[in-house]
Amino acid sequence: MAPAVAEVEAQYEDDVRFIGVSGQADTAEMQEFVDEFGMGGFEHVADISGRVWAAFGVAAQPSYVFINDNGEMRRHVGGLGTDELEAELARLIDT
Repeated sequence: MAPAVAEVEAQYEDDVRFIGVSGQADTAEMQEFVDEFGMGGFEHVADISGRVWAAFGVAAQPSYVFINDNGEMRRHVGGLGTDELEAELARLIDT
C-alpha cells in the first residue's frame, strides 16, 4: 500500500496534495516508515495525540481521506492499491 501511495503521489503531485498522517507514533518511527517506503516526496505529520485522526473520523490504519476543492470529504478505510487509488483521485479531480 505505501509503495502505491508513493508511486501515485509522484504522478499526481501537480493536481493533488498528499499529506501523510502517522497515527500516534513518535516522529522517529514516522521518519523510518517514510524512508523505508520512499514516501519523502510529500509532507507528513506525526499525529502523536490522535487529534488529526479524530477530526477526520479515522479510527485505524490504513485509511484515506479525500477532500475536494469544495471541502467535501470522502473517507476510505482499508488499503488501496495503485489502480484503486488512481480511481479515487480521478473522482476527486472531477468533482
